[in-house]
Amino acid sequence: MRAFLTHAHPATFTTLRPDGTPHVTPVRFTFDAGAGLARVTTRAGARKARNVLAAGPAARVALCQADGFRWITLEGRAAVTDDAARVAEAVRRYTVRYRTPPPAPPDLVVIEIALDRVLHLDLPEPKAM
Repeated sequence: MRAFLTHAHPATFTTLRPDGTPHVTPVRFTFDAGAGLARVTTRAGARKARNVLAAGPAARVALCQADGFRWITLEGRAAVTDDAARVAEAVRRYTVRYRTPPPAPPDLVVIEIALDRVLHLDLPEPKAM
């Protein structure tokens, strides 16, 4: 499972709009097994960031990475931060995974997802996160 999450595949990122309808967008993300976090960098004004902010501490999101019929979905509570150290760590991890830095708009933020559920198909059973 962890090896699959190091491959440079994009994922779909699902948030909920304030009216409760899903917003799904392709993203690149990083997985930090030690911290139990997934991270998505984006602009502060992006719909996905605004959806997480609007939901507040109850914001739940899902990331789904697929390769053919192999897939993994990571779910958890999300928060948006512009903390310089957290953004820098997200950029560092993104650069390692995708071998190029992410876009760097002036309003760059990171959505941190505290993972609490993992679903998958055709991958080994996950060990404790």
